[in-house]
Amino acid sequence: MNPTQANLIRWALVQTSHPGNVGSAARALKTMGFSDLHLIKPKIVGIAQEPEAIALASGAGDILKSSQETLTLESTLEDCSLVLGFTSRDREFGPPALDWHSARGLIQETLANHQRVALVFGPERTGLENEHLALCTHRVWLDANPAYPSLNLAQAIMVCAFTLREALSATSSPPHNAHILPDYADPAAIAAMLEHWRQGLEAIGYLDPANPKKLMPRLQALFSRSRLHKEEVDLLRGIAKQMLLRK
Repeated sequence: MNPTQANLIRWALVQTSHPGNVGSAARALKTMGFSDLHLIKPKIVGIAQEPEAIALASGAGDILKSSQETLTLESTLEDCSLVLGFTSRDREFGPPALDWHSARGLIQETLANHQRVALVFGPERTGLENEHLALCTHRVWLDANPAYPSLNLAQAIMVCAFTLREALSATSSPPHNAHILPDYADPAAIAAMLEHWRQGLEAIGYLDPANPKKLMPRLQALFSRSRLHKEEVDLLRGIAKQMLLRK
């Protein structure tokens, strides 16, 4: 695995509760050659500098110091074309499901095109909520005991970091038949487009804000399966703009 590949992979921890998990995650990432750690609205402000986090990071204090703490997942994912949300729970709606083995192949393809990847992990107690998964391009699960698939947050990151390093090291150079990927829209742009559509559908009377039912989650799932390109998002926002002009 070369440093350029590692630098294109972002590790996002959403609403983490325990400083020890942040420190252990930093240690796991450094051990496997990764460094881009983002902490989204942790339960403790400045969690990366808590004594327990520093202690469990051991020699990975530099990963903690360089980690970025943000308030929203949207801002963390703005420049990421592939976003994998980790959860063992099935969902009625949301992005397409993918096993971790297949996901690693998709990561390799994305990195070969010099596009950024984000791996998103949820809170320790509840895991990723539907609102977080809505910003992901895929829902990913790790192959584990179906009777007890639960992993500690830091353990899950260690498993992913180790197996991902192994996969990337096995193919350090892009395959000769690698194809150029489209310029995919990032999840933040798609979320903004969906909000534009919600306003437009309300404007033409197709969506009743008092009784929205499951229209927007269904549209969200549809667009997630489609993996929209940037120009397609622009096209859809143009349609939403015209709907609003009818108001």
